[in-house]
Amino acid sequence: MFTSILYAVIVLCVIGILAASILYFVAQKFKVIEDPLIDEIAELLPGANCGGCGYAGCRGLAEAITKAGNMDGLRCPAGGDSTTSKIAALLGVDSVASAKQIAIVRCAGSPNNSSTKVRYEGYADCRLAHDSFAGEGGCPFGCLGLGNCVKVCSFDAIQINPETNLPVVNEGKCTSCGACVKTCPRNIIEIRDAGVKNRKVFVSCVNKEKGAEAKKNCNVACIACLKCQKICPFEAITIENNLAYIDFKKCKLCRKCVTECPTHAIIETNFPLKKSVESLSEES
Repeated sequence: MFTSILYAVIVLCVIGILAASILYFVAQKFKVIEDPLIDEIAELLPGANCGGCGYAGCRGLAEAITKAGNMDGLRCPAGGDSTTSKIAALLGVDSVASAKQIAIVRCAGSPNNSSTKVRYEGYADCRLAHDSFAGEGGCPFGCLGLGNCVKVCSFDAIQINPETNLPVVNEGKCTSCGACVKTCPRNIIEIRDAGVKNRKVFVSCVNKEKGAEAKKNCNVACIACLKCQKICPFEAITIENNLAYIDFKKCKLCRKCVTECPTHAIIETNFPLKKSVESLSEES
């Protein structure tokens, strides 16, 4: 009896030793030696894991930078130029500053501009609502106002305005990570250059319906009348699929299109207020 138990214990010990030896040699054979530079770069990144760089988290970007050995085409939107400079210094390469970018909301379909036709009482999720109906104002392209963009923003840079029921971007907090862009089922949020003194001119509409139909659902919808395109001296405006678009790379912020637009679909932001004729006469 005792001998049988002893043999069993010995056999188990031998099997354990063999298994451990096999596992050890397999681990040594297939082990991956990770470059310590990855950890150093990851430490410099903000740790937001927002995905704005195109990789699944900050460590993914750190691995890509380490593999490339430079910053070409690799950038952390959340960290900005300061983070880029630190990583470039660590790599011993030159750092190239990029234009600051922010998210803009290309929809002005507030209840004042797009009167409520139906009430949505389902689950507060933009994607679900998008699959369910056109929208409370009837525009199948407009903002649904249920806040998916707010939920995914890691920087508290976007909120829903309770009066307009539209997202508002805090330009001071926005890192242009693009999370809000990816989550919006109606593609009303766009990443653009912040512009000189944060001044921007853009078409605040993404409705691709024909003019009369778009105007029926929203007073400030783009009707593709071509007036903005004709008056633009820089060829920055194109009309496609019944919708005007302003190329921010070409736009010189002259604002001629803003006053020309008959539906006020073109928005100007962060410009000084224009003085009225009355105030100018008073000053003179």
